[in-house]
Amino acid sequence: MGTRQVRPDASSRTTLDKAADENFPVAPFFLPRAWRDDLMAVYGYARLVDDIGDGDLAPDGVDAAQLGLDPAQAEDRLMMLDAFEADLRRVFPGPVAPADDTAAAPAGQVDAHPGDGGAPHHPLLRALTPTVRRHSLTPEPFTDLIEANRQDQLVGRYETYEDLAAYCELSANPVGRLVLAVTGTTSPERVRLSDSVCTALQIVEHLQDVAEDLAADRVYLPAEDMERFRVTEADLAAPTGNAQVRALVAFEADRAGRLLGDGLPLVGSVHGRLRLLLAGFVAGGRAALAAIEAAGYDVLPGPPRPTRAGLMREVGVVLRRAGREG
Repeated sequence: MGTRQVRPDASSRTTLDKAADENFPVAPFFLPRAWRDDLMAVYGYARLVDDIGDGDLAPDGVDAAQLGLDPAQAEDRLMMLDAFEADLRRVFPGPVAPADDTAAAPAGQVDAHPGDGGAPHHPLLRALTPTVRRHSLTPEPFTDLIEANRQDQLVGRYETYEDLAAYCELSANPVGRLVLAVTGTTSPERVRLSDSVCTALQIVEHLQDVAEDLAADRVYLPAEDMERFRVTEADLAAPTGNAQVRALVAFEADRAGRLLGDGLPLVGSVHGRLRLLLAGFVAGGRAALAAIEAAGYDVLPGPPRPTRAGLMREVGVVLRRAGREG
């Protein structure tokens, strides 16, 4: 017997509608309906966590109220993330982490025990619950996404690429792992390849959003690379990128492109409609990189976005290459 799909409320619908703005297709029409529902449930969760971390929630505090907070507390991002993690515990039948009755939870984290039982309070978590049950999903990818957004409140600069990659391990890679879990295709090698693709997609998004991130006092360009290319934060605050900024962006774009290439065998390792979906993920990153290149690597005036034609062209390229390597 199937589980009744939870109908999103207006606020949740607004969150889910942001899927149209992503570089890659989230749950395209050609997938089976059950996959589409589950992938949108995962997307809704990930999107809302990011919106909490970015302070990009509805202005009336509806999300805070749904989590049992005063609407005025919606501005306290760490409190919202804590409340959201507490509500996440209600999705899982057991603890979200090994319980230890003798130790207090670390500061800024909810305790490890299950919540007060019953359905989650937030509609997007209620929508996620059937997906978790159907696929026996574990809490770790979901809690990693929350932890990434906690980190965003505390860390605004990354000294090395390795530091940035560790952040992507929390902020991006869990999504790819959840896609594999939902589609029943998880394996150690596919997880490794998926991590490469997801880290690349996160870097691409950072390159598109350099100006927006700086306005939020965040810089996702490694400090060691900025020093190498003699780029300062004042350069990033300019209306357009100078030669050094463009060279730095080109360097990071090449790094992301190589990661996408490393992850390409993931597409060839699966078949049918799933191959087309994963090709869309890789192609979305490639098309965004092509848009960045077409802008002369000047990302400061605004995020270079791929066209639909460009995305479709890259899907064809990825499928051909995956077919040769699969």
